Amino acid sequence: MEKIEKIIFAGKRAICREPMAAAILQREHLNFPVEILARGIVVLFPEPLNPKAEAVLTSNGYPQPSHIAMQLEQEDINNDVLILTMEDKQKSLIWETYENAPHVYTVKEYVGESGDILSLHGQPLTVYSQCYTELELLMRKLVTRLNEEEEL
Repeated sequence: MEKIEKIIFAGKRAICREPMAAAILQREHLNFPVEILARGIVVLFPEPLNPKAEAVLTSNGYPQPSHIAMQLEQEDINNDVLILTMEDKQKSLIWETYENAPHVYTVKEYVGESGDILSLHGQPLTVYSQCYTELELLMRKLVTRLNEEEEL
């Protein structure tokens, strides 16, 4: 893979787990400049951040987290873009929907784990908090891997 210029967390609508992951990663220390985004695979209209995700981010010290869902576009994808999904089926959907998407992985796959990050749809706030904690750990592992790769 070429030097990573952009990391996109991609999900179905990208109003919950993806913007939380992006916000967490933006706080971490990467040894190189990179643009960090959250994009949806099926965005029918500009939708704001899920209120429970916003509450969890706010309670973890993110001042006024704001996010409006935007569609993942073919132009977003090239050799210097790393696309990370929350679920394996989202990774497959990207491969089916977009041409030449060479660097698409689930977050867990990329950091050497297996499984999906569970959907939060219809879950109570406590589950959103648990997901935040899981994402925080995964983002630390992601930073470690990316910084190690940068040194090679």
